[in-house]
Amino acid sequence: MIRSLYVLLCLIPLTAILGTLAILTAIFDRSGNIIHHYGKWWAKCILWASGVRVEVYGLENIGSNQGYILAANHQSYYDILALLGYLPVQFRFLAKKELFRIPIFGWAMYSAGHIPIDRSRPQKALKSLETAALRVPDGTSIIIFPEGTRSPDGKVKSFKRGGFVLAIQSRRPVVPVAIDGGYKILPRGSLKVRSGKIKVVIGEPIDSKPYSINQKGELMQKVRKMVVENFNRIRHEKKYVKEKSDNY
Repeated sequence: MIRSLYVLLCLIPLTAILGTLAILTAIFDRSGNIIHHYGKWWAKCILWASGVRVEVYGLENIGSNQGYILAANHQSYYDILALLGYLPVQFRFLAKKELFRIPIFGWAMYSAGHIPIDRSRPQKALKSLETAALRVPDGTSIIIFPEGTRSPDGKVKSFKRGGFVLAIQSRRPVVPVAIDGGYKILPRGSLKVRSGKIKVVIGEPIDSKPYSINQKGELMQKVRKMVVENFNRIRHEKKYVKEKSDNY
């Protein structure tokens, strides 16, 4: 619990300072690109305080000027920190609307251009996805967690189709992202932070253009299959990408 308290002591002032800076920056930077860099600093500081290392594989599969839908499995809040801190591209999260209600933190998220989703109202959530497709610039990626919530046991669960509607409507390539390690650091329902390593594998992009809305289930299953394959390779330490970026 000592580590957890230390992380909390770092988290509160860091969020207050960078969150306030983000809100002020939004006055003249409507794109959210500058605020995204504040988020990277915030994430890396918390990961450092937590004793967490991040390894990212497959960066050659994404270009900095291309907008993607990045579809990742979700084990822990630390998945978000790993992606925010170590993916070298501009992106915005689809996130549950409750996070946007947190003072300073939620306001900073909105200022950065992240997109709130009302999970309790499917029709409203679908409308949010349509808004996301219009709001996010072509060169900026969108990260979705298709499981809808954190896995209770760390394994990859079934995917929901909403994010793949977004991919088809926006005609963006879908990139499967496998994450492992966060479950051991901060599992769902726990407040105890443990040090450790998170591994992230960026898979090869899948073209969404050949798919119609009626084929969203097919696209979803193809993406999930690739996420699961890379997830299993992480677990068994098998070779799965051409090169590795350690603490990019």
